[in-house]
Amino acid sequence: MNIKPIRTEQDYEAALQAVEPMFENEPALDTPEGDYFEVMCLLIEDYEKKHYPIEPPSPVEAIKFRMEQQGLSAKDLEPAIGKSNRVYEILNGTRTLTLPMIRRLHAQLGIPLESLVGV
Repeated sequence: MNIKPIRTEQDYEAALQAVEPMFENEPALDTPEGDYFEVMCLLIEDYEKKHYPIEPPSPVEAIKFRMEQQGLSAKDLEPAIGKSNRVYEILNGTRTLTLPMIRRLHAQLGIPLESLVGV
């Protein structure tokens, strides 16, 4: 069990191959195999964050995702956003969310504030 930094795509692929079999039968914690698995997963995660970053969704994407998750229609957003024409303007990107809309969407639909603000 050789642990070394992941610096190249080749190192990354080798690390993935090394831990892949362990996912089906995770080693016990506080064992040499468990420590190896944990450290390798941390190294892989760090490499992926640097080389394959995942951008957060835009506020509109976050709203549409929540609508899909909960089976909501545009009509269901009216209490948080306003009349149907305003809802469609938000969903089409022709109007931006206001602070009161953000607060209501967060409170009523549980959409994280970070997603609605677009940090």
